[in-house]
Parts: sequence; C-alpha cells; structure tokens
Amino acid sequence: MGGAIHPDLEGRTVLITGGGTGIGEALVRAFARQRSKVAFIDIADEPSRRLEAELAATGAVVRYEACDLADIDALRAAVTRIRDALGPVGVLVNNAANDDRRPTPDVTPEFFDRTVAVNLKHQFFCAQAVLEDMKALGGGAIVNMGSVSWMAGVGGMAVYTSCKSAVLGLTRSLARDYGPFNIRVNAVAPGWIMTQRQIDLWLTPEAEAELMKSQCLKRRLLPADVAKVVVFLASEDAGACTNQHFVVDGGWV
Repeated sequence: MGGAIHPDLEGRTVLITGGGTGIGEALVRAFARQRSKVAFIDIADEPSRRLEAELAATGAVVRYEACDLADIDALRAAVTRIRDALGPVGVLVNNAANDDRRPTPDVTPEFFDRTVAVNLKHQFFCAQAVLEDMKALGGGAIVNMGSVSWMAGVGGMAVYTSCKSAVLGLTRSLARDYGPFNIRVNAVAPGWIMTQRQIDLWLTPEAEAELMKSQCLKRRLLPADVAKVVVFLASEDAGACTNQHFVVDGGWV
C-alpha cells in the first residue's frame, strides 16, 4: 500500500475496531506504515493474531485485543488495556460492521438488536471511552465508518442501512460537542469495496456488471482506497476537517 506519510501520526496511539480482516486490516496496515502505535479490536481471532504477528515482525507496534464489541463492558475493558499498554488514544477509527442481509418480514428483535450493536452502538461507546484521552492530549481524531448503502437505496438490509445512516448523525453531534477540545469527528462512507468477504458472499458477474454501469470509475474499489482517506482524516493535514461526510465509492451515488 502506497500513499502519503504524515509525520504527526508517528508514535500516535490509534485504535481501530474490526481490524482483523477486510477494510479493517487495510487500516491496521496503513497506520503501521505511518509508524503509529496501532491497537485493534476484533472477534475474528485467527486472522487477527496472524496480522499482529506479521506486522510485529517488521518492527511495528501493534496490539490485538479479542473482544465482542456488542459487549460494552468487555469493550471498555479492552480500551483500558490498550491505554495501559500504548498510552492515551489519539485516533479512533470505528470500522467494525456486519452487513448481513435479511428481508424485513424475517427480522426478529434479536437480529435487530445484534445488528444495531455491531453497526452503531459500539461506535458511540468506543468514542465515549476515548474522549477523555483526546481531551488530555489537546485534541484527537475520530473517523466513523458509514456506508453508501442507505444513500443508494439498497434494499434487503433495512436494519443495516438504518444504522449506517445514523452514523452520520452521531458524527455530527460528536463533532459539535467536542470541537472546542480540538477533537475532529468525520464519517467515511465506502461504496462497494472488494474485500474477500464481499467477493465470497455477494459478488456475481451480473452484480459487478451493474456496479460498473453505476460507478463513474470503471474499476474495483479496494480496502486500501478507503484506508488512504481515513489516514488523511486522522492526520493534521486534515486539521480543518470535521463534521463532514466523505464518500469513497468511485462515483456510485
């Protein structure tokens, strides 16, 4: 992965949720390249441990915490362990998500609550857990991952798209409340990013052909495309950017 180097990110403690695979893995690699101290939380244990070991072997400072983000007490404990090991968190990337699809008639209260917990609730409580760190540091950056799914009117996933639209409201409220402390809060809305999960579960020749008709850019979008934007927003090169919604979709919507 190429891209710019932002010297202010060197030595900065960065926390990424859902960092073991997909876009999250690209984020972990991107911040390790910036020589940040990178912590990531995930429930996918095997790939997370493999990523941690690979990057640590290069000299990167990387710490993996196994945690189900739906368990808020466990999440808070994981953040405490990260702070104790790496210092106060200066950058938070709320990346973890799950886009499981279920038709509206088949949605149960249990599925609804789990979807909200994984795609929205943890973003609020992760931010809550690190805001005092950022205030003590004199500032910080939070990037909340949304999705263009609700903007494009994608069907068959009403609970997920509801959560992802709510990310924008969360972002703007936090940006307004914590701007006086020099804490910047932005949202990034990826389009259809070709992670291995997306390729395995959802990508068909017909779906890709339809996507290429809709995108202005006629190529697959990769996790690194999103990671480069997030790294920029975390850096002081984006020091005047807050309360904004950055779409990374190749011109789909």
